Amino acid sequence: MRRKLAAGNWKMNGDRSTLGMLEALARAHSGGAVDIMICPPFTLIDAAAALSDAALITIGGQDCHSESAGAHTGDISADMLRAAGAGAVILGHSERRGDHGETSDDVRAKARAAHEAGLIAIICVGESLAEREAQNTLDIIGGQLSSSVPDTATGENTVIAYEPCWAIGTGLTPTTDQIGEVHDFIRTRIERRFGAGVGRSVRLLYGGSVKGANAAEIFAVSNVDGALVGGASLSVDDFSPIISALEAQSSAS
Repeated sequence: MRRKLAAGNWKMNGDRSTLGMLEALARAHSGGAVDIMICPPFTLIDAAAALSDAALITIGGQDCHSESAGAHTGDISADMLRAAGAGAVILGHSERRGDHGETSDDVRAKARAAHEAGLIAIICVGESLAEREAQNTLDIIGGQLSSSVPDTATGENTVIAYEPCWAIGTGLTPTTDQIGEVHDFIRTRIERRFGAGVGRSVRLLYGGSVKGANAAEIFAVSNVDGALVGGASLSVDDFSPIISALEAQSSAS
């Protein structure tokens, strides 16, 4: 059975004082019913990894380069993340695709590098509001899956996060039917490409304005194995209820 995962993406937020929440989260969710991951800025990965119990909270990066080393000013390699204590990395987030012009081919190369370094690659896919309104969502998601997910993907080294761009940080959330349609589509595509064994073992996360108030409803949707959470992951008071909702769903399933 796929273990549920609550992953927090701090984006360009947080400092050393923010790391105190790791211990609070570990105390509140010490039962280990679900996997918890925090992806802080690069500057905090080493300190976060030193503070966290790897058995309870995995620390991840927010991006990596596709090369292991070289003349790439300002970039960081998957090997460097691993050496700093990270166990995972977010790749292809819509903010990277939009702000930095990353293509799905770029994401695939980065994911392959993450796998080679022994990191879990959290590969993000999602449509814009214009694409949703034009009823092109599944075509967009299908294309991103085909080009972003490398052949090295397994259930152990890959997580796919569906994040509709129009729901990130806006307070807008797709209906549960819309979320279910996309997650079921992703599951079918992954099974078709990699076979039932791998296809059924890859965890699928939903991301986009997830809160304690709507988490239980989202986690009850077919093929939703957890969440990739942005702003709400910066506070124990906001993130812990989301984790609790996922724990309850895990116990019920």
